[in-house]
Amino acid sequence: MQEAAGYVLDASALLAYLQDEPGSEVVQAALAIGGVINAVNYAEVLSRLGAVGEDPATATRRLGELGLVDGLLGVVPLTEEDAVAIARLRAATRARGLSLADRACLATALRFGWPVVTSDRSWAALEVGVTVRLIRG
Repeated sequence: MQEAAGYVLDASALLAYLQDEPGSEVVQAALAIGGVINAVNYAEVLSRLGAVGEDPATATRRLGELGLVDGLLGVVPLTEEDAVAIARLRAATRARGLSLADRACLATALRFGWPVVTSDRSWAALEVGVTVRLIRG
């Protein structure tokens, strides 16, 4: 993995890591360097964990106790500038079907100037000023 100042994780990457899915070692390497996830993508993770029976508040507490959230991975808010970037990214990403949360992840990566880590292969061909690191080839 290319060395960076840090990485921005999307929900799919964090979920792959938490569920020990293929590609979780790529996420682990990114976390060793340091990274962030924005609050929207973190809410998506908590929603998916809730869908399989884990209370979101309990999940947050557990991830904090593991040293993941607010340890290796910071949860960052979206800014007004991010909102503008999210709106601008819509035209460039519409053909690939990216959601608002996907664009929020990309906007966070643009703000930090860091690569984004995802399992979403459709992001690989994006040309929006963000380096995309796929966790599965």
